[in-house]
Parts: sequence; C-alpha cells; structure tokens
Amino acid sequence: MKKSLITAVLFTLFSLPALAAQKTVTLSVPGMTCSACPITVKAALKRVDGVSSVQVRYEERDATVIFDDEKTSVEALTQATTNAGYPSTLKQTLEKQE
Repeated sequence: MKKSLITAVLFTLFSLPALAAQKTVTLSVPGMTCSACPITVKAALKRVDGVSSVQVRYEERDATVIFDDEKTSVEALTQATTNAGYPSTLKQTLEKQE
C-alpha cells in the first residue's frame, strides 16, 4: 500500500508540466519617431514565439513585453525589433513565476 502511494505521488509530480517562468522586460526603442512606429514594433514582437503580451509607448520610446523565458529570450526580442528597423536595448527586467 505504501509503495503504491509513493508511486502515485511520484507519477503525479513528474507528470505535471514544469513551472514556466514568465519574464517582463522593458525595451528602449529610441528609433520610434512617428505615431505609426509602435504598430510595427508591436507586430514584430508579437510574432516572437513565447510572447504573451506587448505594450508599446510612443511617448516614452519603449516596449514592455511579457514572455515565456523557456521559449524565447531578450536577445530574440531585441533582434525582432532590429529586424523590423527599430533597434532596441534592454531597459528593465521583472521576473514572475507562474
């Protein structure tokens, strides 16, 4: 009985998905010079696998991105904006475990 209980508990623990760490980063995007620029930056970031949310602020020239750090990285995010014509750099990072 004890052995089957331990087996059941271990099976349950190992069958649960690993807890993915969601990260929130703010990227500085100084090249946004018109009101249409944020649309392009947001679209580029949303296409990156693992990105769940993007908020772009034209006035502050930045973009806040929430993403799964097991699927993508800050480097991939900055590369996406650069490929869209808007080079960016890391401004701020927040980590959140879910």
